[in-house]
Amino acid sequence: MSDNPSFVLKAKVHEQVYFDQKPIPIVAPDEVLVEVKKTGICGSDVHFYSHGRIGDFCVNSDMVLGHESSGVISKVGSDIKNLKPGDRVAIEPGATCRKCEFCKTGRYQLCPHVVFAATPPHDGTLGRYYKVPSDLAYPLPPNLSLEDGAMMEPTAVAVHAVSKLGAFKTNQSIAVFGCGPVGILCMAVAKALGASRIVAVDIVPGRLEFAKSYAATDTFQPPALEKDESRVTYSKRSAAAMKEALGIAERGPNAIDLIIDASGAEVSIQTGIRVIKYGGTFVQVGMGAPDITIDMSVVLSKELILKGSFRYGPGDYPLAIALASQGKIDLKPLVSHRFPFNDAVTAFKTTRNGKSEDGKGVIKAIISGPDVDVDEV
Repeated sequence: MSDNPSFVLKAKVHEQVYFDQKPIPIVAPDEVLVEVKKTGICGSDVHFYSHGRIGDFCVNSDMVLGHESSGVISKVGSDIKNLKPGDRVAIEPGATCRKCEFCKTGRYQLCPHVVFAATPPHDGTLGRYYKVPSDLAYPLPPNLSLEDGAMMEPTAVAVHAVSKLGAFKTNQSIAVFGCGPVGILCMAVAKALGASRIVAVDIVPGRLEFAKSYAATDTFQPPALEKDESRVTYSKRSAAAMKEALGIAERGPNAIDLIIDASGAEVSIQTGIRVIKYGGTFVQVGMGAPDITIDMSVVLSKELILKGSFRYGPGDYPLAIALASQGKIDLKPLVSHRFPFNDAVTAFKTTRNGKSEDGKGVIKAIISGPDVDVDEV
């Protein structure tokens, strides 16, 4: 007998989804069963939905979508003492082996055996129930809603990029390329950590307006690409325009300490390494084309630190929850659209299109769990 309705993507067929009853997971002694209440739609979910793959990850068998979730504990394993049925939790959706060199050295996000929700071949969280090891279910403080809990996954991504990899400090400056949800949250984390300057960069004016109202101190809309202009030539021109427009230097107090690229666009990466200060740190969060051109002479002469950011690691979820619960990050303005479970298809199409039928732009869409009211908090 099953009562676990789930939202499933068909294998090898683009944009073909259906609702199905899945078995209720059986919890091991160290696991908890969560009744999922709220799930945010991530860009990777939409990419799998639209294309059936991301890089080497291919949907070769039907797969439940979703990984940005929160819910209420339904059942706990026999060894669990710190959680109980009824507890509200944010779900960290990647269970690792705990035995490999990366798990043992505090970089479990690089574990080769990770079971990550909605990454082939593993099912995601868009159903009634999802089970995780108990340490990946984080209790939500009373002042945070279940929607806030669902937003902890992308917030942890931002914490990992800005705080951990970027080693961002109070009174430093940051520029973020790409004002989607992760880019906006990177700005929010930087603001919470005491940034002196936060520059938002995007080609969409509406996104820049939101970034300025939410966390950014400055915005920059790159110029248009000219006819027959190469990406490298364009990036040099865009970087020069950005520095002139915003008074950015490559050394001294007007320099940019940290650049986050949350767009994945080649020209953004090329522009960023030309804008950043000497000795600065560049963190790549956005995933775009796998093979791009960058000027390594700039990287060498500036002695830049280049880092790739992959999901999140130890301590990122607790810090994300702490920043939100302390009021240093307000997640509520980011939730632009809400959908009941039965309208999941519409939610995905709306997110893919970037706006709903009424013309309202999408920042983050939230799908409620089965039989959960969209207004439930």
